[in-house]
Amino acid sequence: MILEHISSPVDVKKLDRAQLPILCEELRQFLVESVSRTGGHLASNLGTVELTVAIHRVFDTARDRLVFDVGHQCYVHKALTGRRELFSTLRQFGGLGGFPRPDESIHDAFVAGHASNSVSVALGMARARTLLGENYAVAALIGDGALTGGLAYEGLNDAGDSREPLVVILNDNGMSIDPNVGGISAHLSRLRLRPGYFAFKRGYRTLLSHLPGGMSLYRFNHRIKTAIKKAIYPCSLFEDMGFTYLGPVDGHNVEQLCSTLSWAKEMDCPVLVHVRTIKGKGYIPAERKPELCHGVAPFDPQVGISESPGQDFSARFGHMLTELAANNPRICAITAAMGEGTGLSAFAHTFPERFFDVGIAEGHAVSMAAGMAKQGMIPVFAVYSTFLQRSFDMLIHDVALQKLHVVLAVDRAGLVGADGPTHHGCEDAAYLSQIPGMTVLSPGSFVQLDNMLQEAILMDGPVAVRYPRGKEGRALSPWKGEHAVVLREGSDITLVSYGVLINELLDAAEALSAKGISAEVIQYYRISPLDPHPALDSVKKTGRLLVLEDCVECGSVGQRLAAALLQAGIAPRSLVLKNLKDHFTTQGTVPQLRKAEGLDAEAVIRSVCEVVCHG
Repeated sequence: MILEHISSPVDVKKLDRAQLPILCEELRQFLVESVSRTGGHLASNLGTVELTVAIHRVFDTARDRLVFDVGHQCYVHKALTGRRELFSTLRQFGGLGGFPRPDESIHDAFVAGHASNSVSVALGMARARTLLGENYAVAALIGDGALTGGLAYEGLNDAGDSREPLVVILNDNGMSIDPNVGGISAHLSRLRLRPGYFAFKRGYRTLLSHLPGGMSLYRFNHRIKTAIKKAIYPCSLFEDMGFTYLGPVDGHNVEQLCSTLSWAKEMDCPVLVHVRTIKGKGYIPAERKPELCHGVAPFDPQVGISESPGQDFSARFGHMLTELAANNPRICAITAAMGEGTGLSAFAHTFPERFFDVGIAEGHAVSMAAGMAKQGMIPVFAVYSTFLQRSFDMLIHDVALQKLHVVLAVDRAGLVGADGPTHHGCEDAAYLSQIPGMTVLSPGSFVQLDNMLQEAILMDGPVAVRYPRGKEGRALSPWKGEHAVVLREGSDITLVSYGVLINELLDAAEALSAKGISAEVIQYYRISPLDPHPALDSVKKTGRLLVLEDCVECGSVGQRLAAALLQAGIAPRSLVLKNLKDHFTTQGTVPQLRKAEGLDAEAVIRSVCEVVCHG
């Protein structure tokens, strides 16, 4: 086994060329075996095995800066940089991260969990290198899916004009999570028709480099060729931006990748290397259905990955929206490359003319939704909470300022688990509530999600329905339009929460009752605009308040209720705000994270006993 003897990229560089395909095969076996035990991102990593090996043959990532885009394809990189033995802890609490983490290794240059920023970050590093007079290479590894995001073009535009030595590696597999859409995908398809051009160009340069005055002749001919080509032949988008374009390159040919990347690294200018790969390469189930094998739970590698059994909040949302759309032709659905993940597959199949996948472009999605709303449609933008934050300006300027009726289906709100700090949705409850005119609803069960989505379609102005990842807890009573409701009466303390965390409070209240403590439990449905009176009326009776939420503290419901108490002149004997304070939460299962952050029933019981019995 070659892989067993790889403890750092230095070992990769020492291998003979004949050993590289063997190493790649071993890496694929390792990926399937490891991810089948822990879960994680599979297809994207299988598709970048040879590319990652080639990168570590050419670059020194301990000094050279390799910036991933999204970063879910970093598993091979981690395995080759001394972390292979930690894969049994991948994405687990206290274990190996599923995305690049500079605090984990010097080989991880930058945190990467969202798309389209790698070129901007890499250009910043290149400019810092130049200004500080240092000497190292900078490379950005970006997928074609990330090229559907506008930020990628802001970075490419500036980088191409900068003349900074920089290598952008475009991993082109025709996929992000769902198949890529739009003009950029078509452009890359056209570029793939020219694979022989690069081989001729490199051979021509190599030949002239061995002749006296050959490089001067090469540069002269290159200028003439460029001028003629621009006059009569449409150049690639990247060349027009100022990049030297190399490719397309076979992304599963290690030798060709190594030679191309070496050449790109030697060039004293911005270079884009176009690499063509197959997502899921080497594992038949992943090759056949890469979208199903993007992020997976533990599975049997001999059987493959199957559809997740049972219904979750995402699927329930998609089902209800499809029902509503059948009776209202103005309803349309928008996704940012997450149609499957947000539960919109059935909607897309049933109403293809009203389903819009805009690619990884959340800001564009919100602005487009604003335009549709202005002209009489009812757009519903289904988006993960962590990605919605990328469109904050558009929410304010394009939607709220004009009081437009845009519905936000905010999926994965709150703690999401193994994807960790780049993917938790722990800010939306605070920042959405800061937007004037925004209504924010938070269901705690499937039936409440149904009720709120039905109401959101009929409301005026912008409205967000935020719901968690996974399945419901208790089957709570339907929502009838209230701001809040008392689920359990009590006299010693008021317990307040919203969403599925209300289950932790109900569990705590039952346990506290056995200890002789009477807790009143209030579920808030509408967290913005926030009506404080249900909580305030309860506190007048109990004299104590505890607010539980998996949200950052600043701008939280708890803070707003505390301010309302002060304004009303109510001074409770104790006020406990249990939330995520001002830090980013690590990875782990949701129960583990709730326990670690003090947001589970046991932590509530301890806090209540402390303030009631000793306060």
